Amino acid sequence: MNRTSIIIRREYLSRVKKKTFIIMTILGPILFAALMIVPIWLAQIKDTEEKTIAILDDSFLFVDQFEDSEYLKYEYLQSMDVDAALELMKQNDFYAVLYIPNNIVSTGRSSAMMYSYKQPGLAVQMELLNHMEKYITDAKLQIKGEELGVEKEALRNVIKAVETNVDIKTRIINDNGEQKSTSTEIAMIIGYIAGFLIYMFVFMYGSQVMRGVIEEKSNRIVEIIVSSVRPFKLMMGKIIGIALVGLTQFILWIILTFGIVTAAQFILLDDIKGFQQSPQMEQLISSNAQVGNSPIQDQFSGKIENALNALSSINFPLLIGAFLFYFLFGYLLYAGMFAAVGAAVDNEADTQQFMLPISLPLVLGLIVMFSVINSPESSLAWWFSIIPFTSPIVMMVRIPFGVPVIDLVLSFSVLILSFIFMVWLSGKIYRIGILMYGKKVSYKELWKWIRYKN
Repeated sequence: MNRTSIIIRREYLSRVKKKTFIIMTILGPILFAALMIVPIWLAQIKDTEEKTIAILDDSFLFVDQFEDSEYLKYEYLQSMDVDAALELMKQNDFYAVLYIPNNIVSTGRSSAMMYSYKQPGLAVQMELLNHMEKYITDAKLQIKGEELGVEKEALRNVIKAVETNVDIKTRIINDNGEQKSTSTEIAMIIGYIAGFLIYMFVFMYGSQVMRGVIEEKSNRIVEIIVSSVRPFKLMMGKIIGIALVGLTQFILWIILTFGIVTAAQFILLDDIKGFQQSPQMEQLISSNAQVGNSPIQDQFSGKIENALNALSSINFPLLIGAFLFYFLFGYLLYAGMFAAVGAAVDNEADTQQFMLPISLPLVLGLIVMFSVINSPESSLAWWFSIIPFTSPIVMMVRIPFGVPVIDLVLSFSVLILSFIFMVWLSGKIYRIGILMYGKKVSYKELWKWIRYKN
């Protein structure tokens, strides 16, 4: 065991000291934090280029109704057809021409046409829609009120009275009768992220085992090493050493990402508040507010509160513990196979024929993950969360939705037993293949190595 610990120490220190490990350990949290911070920062960037929109209104409903903003100006065109307006756009350098047909109020689905020499941005389109929807609604209320002999405001009050928003909230009742708020969306997001991270880490660090074995074998370093340590101990030392590298990097990523996001929140706090209170956001809120007494601010605050309550209902100690378990033993299961492949070939190009049986279960776990999100209690979800080659991914998707203890125990046990069996099987291939050079190995040859007895 002392020699195995020396190999583990060598594998660990040789990798954590590499520039690539240091660079990825630093870049990883920056990239993860950027996914959360950059969208908020980008949302504050405004288009400062002044644009002029020509309004060709055949309905005469929007005359002088479009108000100029800081960077968006409007110019009304009178008594001309669309072709003439487009020719005028070319001459006057308009950003776009908005054509409003005369039947825009009478049609069931109101539709206008915007012409431009470049694809208009979403902000421009949203501002035009916000202007138009308000006045088209007022016009339709006016017309319908005259038909029914009812005041427009009376119709508006009727709409307010019947306007309904339905929101289904879920609560989980435990064996003690206690209720906890939950959210399918939150469980889905957490499960998807956890499952994908398992896939990424297992494949990434398992490949490192294979490349490390090939490198030592091609450089003939392994011949010196196996003279003082048995091949099986060498394989296990390499697998465990790289596993510790992965755990170290993962823990550092969590700590650094949390630190960067926390620091960014304090730095960008004033900017975020400024964006929330900006005229553009106020206009968006007012234009999308409910016609009743439930404005969008209250709905948004309610969704945030529901999300926080749902997060509190998730058993994070179980989730984190299961993640570490499935990462470790899922990696150990696949690392044994990767090590066997590395020992059986002379260079990385020869690994392709053996990579499909290894990578296929991992990819299959990713594919099944989407079905599990839709139906976490199905037979498909159960079987793939028990089968050891897919359980590290699929079970991590099921856990946020709630998993019976017996399922977890069964999945853990099968994965551990499969890891022990796979390491034993891979060791039989490794001990022969590690000193085999210049021979193209087939599946038939691997089977002979497995059946070989000392």
